[in-house]
Amino acid sequence: MQLRDMTTIGTVACVGAGTIGGGWAAYFLSRGLTVRVWDPSTDAQDRLRRLIDNAWPALTELGLAAGADPDAWTVHADLTEALDGVGFVQESAPENLEMKQQLLADIMQAAPADVVVGSSTSGYGMTEMAANVADEEQAARLVVGHPFNPPYLIPLVEVVGGERTAESATEWAAEWYDAIGKSVIRMDREVPGFIANRLQEALWREALHMVENGEATVEQIDRSITEGPGLRWPLQGPMLTFHLAGGEGGMAHMLDHFGPSLLSPWTRLDAPELTPELRDAVVAGSEAEAGERSIDELVRARDASVIAVRKAVAAVRETFPGAADGSAAA
Repeated sequence: MQLRDMTTIGTVACVGAGTIGGGWAAYFLSRGLTVRVWDPSTDAQDRLRRLIDNAWPALTELGLAAGADPDAWTVHADLTEALDGVGFVQESAPENLEMKQQLLADIMQAAPADVVVGSSTSGYGMTEMAANVADEEQAARLVVGHPFNPPYLIPLVEVVGGERTAESATEWAAEWYDAIGKSVIRMDREVPGFIANRLQEALWREALHMVENGEATVEQIDRSITEGPGLRWPLQGPMLTFHLAGGEGGMAHMLDHFGPSLLSPWTRLDAPELTPELRDAVVAGSEAEAGERSIDELVRARDASVIAVRKAVAAVRETFPGAADGSAAA
């Protein structure tokens, strides 16, 4: 199977221009690419303009590629027109399986025959999403490229193919995302929810239980992470953090000493029923924590915070090259 030479790609397509698809569009633009967008919403043009304008200051601070142009995008009503001549396609439609199955089938009919198509799905596997793609050569070029929100700011992309995806297409996608500056996890197999979402989901479910049972407020839960373990995770992550918690004995001592506590019923991984009462409590707590700050203000504050953390981590990695992989702590 012949795949596009990624060094020749100057134009990409974003199918769907919501929060995720629009974030991808902004990021692609920052890498000096031209972006063609397909979105059936009548207000897609205006929404995308606002999103790109809001994202551009953060992207500028992170560093723009040569030729980066925040206006190098167009919105198309016709899918075939949007995909004509592009070198890569990122699908970011709403998380509805039947919709994605049909949309991916339509994309593969319209996309150039040597183009890889990545899906931003947050939980579905490509095996199930490609169900409506009958042509095996088309199915072979479908991969998951799962980003974290907002895609223009968070570097992570989890890449994994389906049962009919060609290994070469999965490798191509991983290399492509890496080449445009993303931090890529090349997954070994399909897992519902992938890696990061499953870990995030476990924390989210326990947080809902604590709110429901009156054990903690929304603000207390957020501060317990931002002022506690969250400060340790950007550089080393939870596993290496626990490894260091074992002292000279490392993870082995950590598990030997604290392993029995895993049997203690500290957490409840089954999701609570999202009752109106629980929903209202979470919404009220979130609004109380936000106070008088608008969504735009919160977005700007978040972007500045993430940029500061990323720059700080990069500086530490330059000073201590082994800090990120644990070799300095072994």
